[in-house]
Amino acid sequence: MAVKYYTYPGDFRLENGGVIQGLTIAYHTFGKRRPDRNQVIWVCHALTANSDVADWWPCTVERGKFLDPTKYFTVCANIVGSHYGTTGPLSVNPETGTPYYESFPFITVRDMIRAHMLLAEFLGISHVRALIGSSIGGFQAMEWAIMEPDFMDKLVLIATSAKSQPWTIALNESQRMALEVDPTYGENDPEAGKGGMRIARSIGLLSYRGNTAYNLTQQENENPYKLTGFRAGTYQQYQGDKLCRRFNAYSYYRLTQAFDSHNVGRFRGGIEKALGMIRARTRIIGITSDIILPVSEQIFLYRHIPDAELFLINSDFGHDGFLIEHEKLNSLLKPFIDSKEENKRS
Repeated sequence: MAVKYYTYPGDFRLENGGVIQGLTIAYHTFGKRRPDRNQVIWVCHALTANSDVADWWPCTVERGKFLDPTKYFTVCANIVGSHYGTTGPLSVNPETGTPYYESFPFITVRDMIRAHMLLAEFLGISHVRALIGSSIGGFQAMEWAIMEPDFMDKLVLIATSAKSQPWTIALNESQRMALEVDPTYGENDPEAGKGGMRIARSIGLLSYRGNTAYNLTQQENENPYKLTGFRAGTYQQYQGDKLCRRFNAYSYYRLTQAFDSHNVGRFRGGIEKALGMIRARTRIIGITSDIILPVSEQIFLYRHIPDAELFLINSDFGHDGFLIEHEKLNSLLKPFIDSKEENKRS
């Protein structure tokens, strides 16, 4: 499916006080739109993903899967500050006529949701059957369910949390430190900071996968006497180079800051009170080996979102398990999304 674009004609005011003029939002849709309001599913994507769900979430936008395009109309919007079409650091600042680069304003998850709301209004979507988010996508989905509790019948939160904890913030700060020591970071160049981002990605990947996944997939089975050139080292370099080919350092910096700022209880009387505002039928899914957003975070959600359900997926692949364990995920989500129950909480 081809990417589409919507440009908001007014000033988009950010939670931190900044303003983006002429906000452009990139988005994808899958399936055929029907008049039935209970046929729409909205997916919120993770940190460096894009709006093309079929591209980054294998075996989901297929017949017989929970995002079945023959049954549902699925929407996914690229988040503000990203590299994939929505206004971000490489976009032209209308005030200067040149790209923002490092001057791109600080953004929060709530800013991302307000942009999603603008797109939903433009598309004429006032209600969805299900809102789905994993990782920072789960941050978004949670915020939306609090800001507009009647917008969705069902809420799916995967490998996510109500608030960024010191552990995740520290990991993100280490990645930003890697960006900052790159002597090119800060230059007005789309290639600036790529060396630092290569290192940052290798740091982040350790937390996304964890020791079990590495020990399972990167063993030196072919040569037990090897002294240098280990597979694990080559894998880190490959993954760093791979991100550098498809992303930019300024977006990476701002999105990790947005990740850190996540706290559903901010200005709402605390986290527990905020989660209590959710009225959608909620299914929470955790990954047993996740070390960046561990199962304890999903248990907290389960205890404080009214009438929520909690399921755990056993996986060796850590946080990235939500991208890999698609069969297990489908077995948990397809019956939930297909069920005819609607949000009937008062």
